[in-house]
Amino acid sequence: MNAIASFDPSKTWLGITPTLWWNDDFPLLDAGVTFEHCISEMALAGFRGCSIGHKYPTDPAVLKAALDLRGLRISEPWVSTYFTIEAMTEKTIKEAHAQLDFLDAVEAGSEDPRRADLVVAEFGGAINPLPVALFPNAPHFSDKQWDLLIAGLNRIGRIAHERGRNLCYHPHLGTGVMHPYAIERLFDNTDPLYVHMLLDTAHITAGGSDALAVTKKYAKRVKHVHLKDVRLAALEKVKKDGLSFEEGVIEGIFTVPGDGGITTLPDILQVLSEAGFTGWLMTEAEQVPKGDEPLMYAKMARAFFLEHLGW
Repeated sequence: MNAIASFDPSKTWLGITPTLWWNDDFPLLDAGVTFEHCISEMALAGFRGCSIGHKYPTDPAVLKAALDLRGLRISEPWVSTYFTIEAMTEKTIKEAHAQLDFLDAVEAGSEDPRRADLVVAEFGGAINPLPVALFPNAPHFSDKQWDLLIAGLNRIGRIAHERGRNLCYHPHLGTGVMHPYAIERLFDNTDPLYVHMLLDTAHITAGGSDALAVTKKYAKRVKHVHLKDVRLAALEKVKKDGLSFEEGVIEGIFTVPGDGGITTLPDILQVLSEAGFTGWLMTEAEQVPKGDEPLMYAKMARAFFLEHLGW
């Protein structure tokens, strides 16, 4: 198939998360590989960046040296926000500053244009770490909680903006920003200058939204992408059997692009291309890693990008 989406590879970079090799939320889901092994396979598969995982060095100099050796850059750290719990606001702000400081240290002295974004999701009341049925128990915020969340995101979004970074919000299963109405409420009420969208095609789809429709509506807000797929039979089992988020991951609800049932992923890339997207195009799977499968799936994802981007 000819490439259908035109991105400038000097301004749009392909990356991958370590969730193919281990799961940061559920540490027992692990292929048993080291940090160095993981990032070596990322580079071998043809990716140029990666998100931060729990096995990564916490010394910026050590991390930078390991990544530089393999031609990789950090695409994002993760910050769980707790703005809907009013007493947690300042702690959340402090954590955002800490992650921004860490990124500045890792990237110090570099003129590489591949700069990391700050990725966040609201985890106040989140049930995705809990052994409870995912879909019936996902939280719904009160009006007051929405006000707190919107104000908090605008605040840290402005902090990130003033430090030269994009704050990208990640709608996530098991959180209060999972359902279609919640995604719309968040992005329709936050400041578009400070709060951007992380388009995670799998979480948005599994949460009940049409990922292509969301992309079309918010294309200009999208500054970071997690392109991944959903195995629809596994998703139906999670709903039918009342499985938890962890059980859904073990069941194989997520996979790399082209290996699941979201048929509109090429169209989503086209919409983003037409909207002038630049930044990180990431892939991930959040599945149970076994043996050599992480590298195999990473190469499958890279082949999907090659087919649909031409590079």
